[in-house]
Amino acid sequence: MELSGHVIADPAQSVAPAAPESVAPPGKPRRSRWKRIKLGLAGTLCLVFVTVGYLAVTAPLSKSLQPIAPPEITLLAADGTPIARNGAITDSPVDVSKLPPHVVHAFLAIEDRRFYSHWGVDPRGVARAAWSNLTGGSTQGGSTITQQLAKFTFLTAERSLTRKARELLIAFWLEAWLTKDEILERYLSNAYFGDNTYGLRAASLHYFHRQPEKLTEGQGALLAGLMKAPSRLAPTNNFALSQKRMRLVLQTMVEAGYMTQQEARAVPTPRLDVRDRSELPTGTYFADWALPQARQIEAAGYAGQTYRTTLDSRLQAAAHRAIRQAGAGKAQVALVAMRRNGEVVAMVGGRDYSASPFNRVTQARRQPGSTFKLFVYLAALKAGMSPDDTLPNTPIEAGSYRPQNAGGAYSPTITLEDAFARSSNVAAVRLFSKVGDEAVIDMARRLGVASPLPTGDPSLALGTASMTLLELTSAYAGVAANSFPVAPRAFPVPEAGWFDWLLDGKRSLSSRDHEAIEGMLRATINRGTGHAAMLRGPNFGKTGTSQENRDALFVGYSGDLVVGVWVGNDDNSPLKGVSGGTVPARIWRDFMRDALGERPVPSRPKAADPEGPVQPLDVPEIGDIPVGDDSHVRIEDGQAVISTRVGGVPLDVQIDGQGLRVNPGASAPAPTPASSAPGL
Repeated sequence: MELSGHVIADPAQSVAPAAPESVAPPGKPRRSRWKRIKLGLAGTLCLVFVTVGYLAVTAPLSKSLQPIAPPEITLLAADGTPIARNGAITDSPVDVSKLPPHVVHAFLAIEDRRFYSHWGVDPRGVARAAWSNLTGGSTQGGSTITQQLAKFTFLTAERSLTRKARELLIAFWLEAWLTKDEILERYLSNAYFGDNTYGLRAASLHYFHRQPEKLTEGQGALLAGLMKAPSRLAPTNNFALSQKRMRLVLQTMVEAGYMTQQEARAVPTPRLDVRDRSELPTGTYFADWALPQARQIEAAGYAGQTYRTTLDSRLQAAAHRAIRQAGAGKAQVALVAMRRNGEVVAMVGGRDYSASPFNRVTQARRQPGSTFKLFVYLAALKAGMSPDDTLPNTPIEAGSYRPQNAGGAYSPTITLEDAFARSSNVAAVRLFSKVGDEAVIDMARRLGVASPLPTGDPSLALGTASMTLLELTSAYAGVAANSFPVAPRAFPVPEAGWFDWLLDGKRSLSSRDHEAIEGMLRATINRGTGHAAMLRGPNFGKTGTSQENRDALFVGYSGDLVVGVWVGNDDNSPLKGVSGGTVPARIWRDFMRDALGERPVPSRPKAADPEGPVQPLDVPEIGDIPVGDDSHVRIEDGQAVISTRVGGVPLDVQIDGQGLRVNPGASAPAPTPASSAPGL
């Protein structure tokens, strides 16, 4: 219906009229928006002031300009017992104006090329590092020399945004109160250079036996290259790696305009001149290995620091007992035990630390023998094969490499599982040829093996490439945890954050492959060459014997412990009648029985005192100390008593806090069994 030019809607179709739009005065929305922006800026500014104020109160700015004290580190066993105390090697500070320009240029080129033009933080360097890391380039850090000085000098080992903010604040503080040359001098005079050596002067004298004012271009570049990873790159530990890093430093000097490409190529590799030092070893294989890691803990300190390690005193004692009881003759024995996450709980690097501090767990590179077959069979499983697949187990009669099975044990065919359990050499070489050396080497690398592995060599399948026992055991730990690579550690693994699992780079086997390899490892003990290592509970392991029986190994795991055992001679001479399935397997079994509680062990009650004297754990238990055929040692009321006879007269020689006392006429009791005597 239409009326007076208006349309009247049907009541059935009518809807509620829309509310009239309120027309705001012009400009009001803009003013409201501007007001919100101003409030946001004011809130942000207040938050910045509060944050800076908090950091200024909590950051150790008051000591930023104080002299730095030489550090001392105390290592504790997991129960709090001190196992080592060690001070750093330091020397007098350096004067930048007296150093050769090429020494200063080497550090600036590799560490902070824009040092003299930024204010403690280099946004361009941060952006460059972030871009390299995001695009898959070499991992880089964006910290300036000033930030590094703030970090390793004044802060704790905390890893958090708060610590990073404090680092920035201290960097600005240092830039405000010190000249650039003073900052560089403090950095060079206090940075860690590996080998427990702090400061450029101490490092120059330690590695080259010359003052830093006389360093050559090659020597300066080599020392500058150590800053990235001092312990790993120390030329006394890995000269080839330090030399490679030195060449990278020289190349950065070319890119920075400090020298030409031709001049860099002409720089010769410097020779080391490391003199004997008066500093004594720590007294334990584990402590010698752990101390460099303690020095590498972020901001490990220029004041006394105490660190609780992962070493378990009970398990360390169990390792020594197992080795003593094994009957290995005069051969050397090494044992390392770690948790599945890499925390090392026991380490014995040889029979007698006082006679030879050379650590056969971490320093000796020996052939792993058939324990290397783990990587061959894992590569086969990854390629789709299964434990029930068969291989020829007949002698290899073609080609230049013709390995033989131990004892001449052959058969027409053999399953993968039986070949692994019985350690068939011919089957392993055929499997290696089938999957290819690249697949095997790739699997070893994934599990953390960093030692050189030759390509095109079928003998690699039988473990002819050398590596350390620690490296090999860590690889087995990766299989045990099904998370690899596993990095062996002397200190507890930090608690992982929410997103750490996305960034840790860990890999794992498929459930099918993991179940299959564990079945093979268990079959080795249940019905194969590792039968001597049998435990009551589930156990997994592999024997290994190198060419001519020069090395005998057993590596395996049970519960949360992964243990590697090596037996051999330092001169690489053959062992007589010893293979991986004999002495090493028995040592592994005896240690595991003690560690897992399958048999009672001597109690060692004592109250740990972190401030007390160092307790070396690489010494025999008290009942095993030789004091003569007619003498023995016992403990009475916490005091050592030596009972002996002189001219048929019994004597007790008592050692306590008051000194030495002799009690003539004492009736010598029967010797205390070593198994029930408390240990040192």
